[in-house]
Amino acid sequence: MSAMNVVYQYQNQLYVNLTNRCTNRCKFCIRFTPSGVDGIDLWLEHEPSYEEVVEALQKADYKRYEHIIFCGYGEPLLRADVCLQAAKFIKDTSAALIRINTNGHGNIYNGRDITPEMEGVIDTLSISLNAKNAREYNELCICDYGEKGFDAMLDFAEKAKAHVPNVILSIVDVISPEDIEACRHIAEDIGVQFRVRNYSE
Repeated sequence: MSAMNVVYQYQNQLYVNLTNRCTNRCKFCIRFTPSGVDGIDLWLEHEPSYEEVVEALQKADYKRYEHIIFCGYGEPLLRADVCLQAAKFIKDTSAALIRINTNGHGNIYNGRDITPEMEGVIDTLSISLNAKNAREYNELCICDYGEKGFDAMLDFAEKAKAHVPNVILSIVDVISPEDIEACRHIAEDIGVQFRVRNYSE
């Protein structure tokens, strides 16, 4: 396997990088900055197979980590089958808590409700909300699905809470305090958690 960073450590947590593809092109996305993530190059030469992911996890001594997060320079649920298969491997062989950082387009992209497949495997879903309505979401995130991407993301969050213990709608603090509060109310209405992330995270 090449030396590409399929698995990388950041802030004492282990991350899994499955793809560079995404259904959004968010204006604030770190992939458009030259420094990468803490100087780590996350551009993949190719999308790793399940076997390559397992090999990378083993080389990283994954069992010593309390948290393992699926998050890289792309949307991990565009590769839902590999993502969830690798997550199950981790869950079956370690005590790590597993999180997926996602834009919430897993269902619309895969053409099916994938949230039941997360039950007993994924501990936390952190879903990027980023705006208070569909128009502003598409302006900020430049979504492949246009304004429909906003509704698809909220529907995904609502379905996921039946199968994943911790579902979080998150926003980056690049929007106004008033918009942050409007986003908080959206999370409350759906019945999921809410988190404001610092732009540098």
